[in-house]
This record gives sequence, structure tokens and C-alpha cells, in this order.
Amino acid sequence: MSPVPPRERLIFALDLPDAGAARRMVERLGDSVEFYKLGLELLLAGGYHELLDWVAARGKKIFADLKFYDIPATVAGAVRGLNGRGVTFTTVHGNAGIVAAAVGAATDLRILAVTVLTSFDRADVDELGLGAEVEPLVLARARRAQAAGAAGVIASGVEAAAIRAALGARFAIVTPGIRPAEQRPADDQKRVLSVEAAFAAGADYIVVGRPIRDAADPRAAAEAIQASILACSGGR
Repeated sequence: MSPVPPRERLIFALDLPDAGAARRMVERLGDSVEFYKLGLELLLAGGYHELLDWVAARGKKIFADLKFYDIPATVAGAVRGLNGRGVTFTTVHGNAGIVAAAVGAATDLRILAVTVLTSFDRADVDELGLGAEVEPLVLARARRAQAAGAAGVIASGVEAAAIRAALGARFAIVTPGIRPAEQRPADDQKRVLSVEAAFAAGADYIVVGRPIRDAADPRAAAEAIQASILACSGGR
């Protein structure tokens, strides 16, 4: 795995209904989480930029998971709105032109391209009329994203090994759809892996939401995942 500090490999999905609830969760989790994903739900709740500043002021890393998809000029303008906010990653959909526009607009953040959402399986891909198996489609999109200058991709751990083998160690793989080994998904995620399996496949970061957010003790749940990550990192 690439040299990412082990405790920064866990990205907690701060999928909460408003900024107040998000702040309370960050305070509750304390030092058990160092990296937060702030997505569309919080963006539309209001006060998104202020929340970014608040999280950054606490020394936390930020993944602005906004999945921009529009004409290249519009995506570039949206990415510029995140510069200078302490954001490490943001996400875009789309073809090489859209990815390249986002990369060109970013100054102090890194662009991740979405491959295929982890809530999709082959039937969903067929419904879109793409006519491809999921893994070759993910790999093709990852190749195009790398060529367009993206720092990495969002991809299921199921495809992480193929991406790592094809695109090398320096290309970041951020993997959502993570469930602890003892949990089976009872939600909309389809292509899921355990913490250990995701890192064994080549993920650099994992995004975990519901297993922490919905736990009786979210901080304890986060620390348990951190312990698994440390074991995967060889104790370093």
C-alpha cells in the first residue's frame, strides 16, 4: 500500500441531515477519525462551506464528495469554489474532458474520478445501455481518468486489485461500500468488501458510513475499524 498514515486511511462518510448534526458527530468521534467525507446531503442542507471550514479548523482532512457532472467549464468553476478550503479530494463523473477540466481548475486539492457506483451491479450497468461487465468498465474508466490527470478513482474493492495491477502504486484508490467482516449489507450497497479484503486488494483509503454512524457507540466502532487498518498496515 502507498505511504498513507494508517489513521488517515479511514474516511468517515458524514452523511447526516444538517450541519449541526454533522458537527455533533465530529465532536463525538474525536480523534477516532481523522478524515471526513462531506457529500450532497450536507451540501443541500445549507452552510456547506462553513462546515468545511469548521472541520478543517479542527485539523481534519476533508473529502468533498460532490460527484460533479456537467460541461467541462461548469465543472471547472465548481472545483474552483473548493480551492483554499482545506479539501484533500473531490469527485467528478464523466469523460476525459470533464476530468481534465476539473484537474486544471484544482490548485490545492486532488481530483478523484467515479468509476461505477458501488450500489450498481451488472443489471444496473445493462439498464444504462453500456453493454459491459462491471470490472472491464471500471478499469477502462480508471485508465481514462489517469490519462486525464486524476489523482485516483472511487472504486469498489471488488475491482481494486485489477486497477492497482494495471495503473500502478501511485494512483489512489478510494473504496466505499465497506462493511466489517461480521456484517452483511442490508442496504443499497451491492459490490462490498470487508476492511481487510479491501486493503488486501490494493485500496489506499476506505469510506465507511453506516457501520459507524448507526452503531450504538460510533467512536468504538470507528476505533475497531482503525485497529483493523493498523493490522493491515503491519502495525505501522
